[in-house]
Amino acid sequence: MNESFLLYHEPVFRPPAEADSVIVQVTLGCKWNQCRFCEMYSTKKFAVKSFETLEKEVTLLAGLHPETARVFLGDGDIFSADKDFVVKTLQLIKRSFPNLKRISAYASSREMGKYTAEELTEIKKAGLSLLYVGIESGDDEVLFMVKKGVTALQQINTLKQARQIGFKLSVMILNGLGGKKYSTQHAINSALLLNEIQPELLSLLVISFPMGQDHFRSRLDEDFHPLSQLETLKEMRLLIQYLELNQTVFRSDHASNYLVFRGGLNRDKERFLHQLDHIIENTVHIPRTRLRQQASFL
Repeated sequence: MNESFLLYHEPVFRPPAEADSVIVQVTLGCKWNQCRFCEMYSTKKFAVKSFETLEKEVTLLAGLHPETARVFLGDGDIFSADKDFVVKTLQLIKRSFPNLKRISAYASSREMGKYTAEELTEIKKAGLSLLYVGIESGDDEVLFMVKKGVTALQQINTLKQARQIGFKLSVMILNGLGGKKYSTQHAINSALLLNEIQPELLSLLVISFPMGQDHFRSRLDEDFHPLSQLETLKEMRLLIQYLELNQTVFRSDHASNYLVFRGGLNRDKERFLHQLDHIIENTVHIPRTRLRQQASFL
């Protein structure tokens, strides 16, 4: 592959919380790239950059942003690279940014599950501390339908191990991913999976169809009927109802969300349920922007 010096291969994605971070694009695209709901890296061919290219890029980035406190590693999954390469890259970054406080990355339980506990511990000690993981669902039928490439139990085992090693987890569930058919089991089993993991941060997003519903249906092996606005809210309520989290920061403030919720679980659980009950009881069809405003001021 021909690599250009400090050339970001578009598109580049990052979590909202990494808006002020320097992005070091370690890999290109997603090694798996088969999830039927995801179009993020559909235009890219997966590759791992050479360490020589990374050295040049990190050196220049450090010169441009010497006060940087946070670095985010792109693209789709840092654990797609081998352990020695990841450790070497982390050491390079720590040497290059003297004010560094945090290194984070997207990660999948599928690829992370191929690492031993000893390898993960070495990566943690090298400086990687926060992992953004798209769990999507805790239900095996939904995971199979969207070709996530991992089971709920595999996700539980891998992510519990990651937490035990000391990684902080920011995880994502996709509201509506199971459609009408799997809505109830998607909500309940996702909550049960989260209860096992006890992540530090939980984000709830709503499935969207950037290329249209027909395109999404064409990628599935069965009929998919998306939830209505009201059904999406009811699924969200069911998920929160079954959550038993000790100290998790909860957010539903992505552009895809109908409601803006920010708080702690289970600390704010009853408040969230009360607000959802009020909105569900009074919702026929409110445009998404108005619904977000209504929830924000409750």
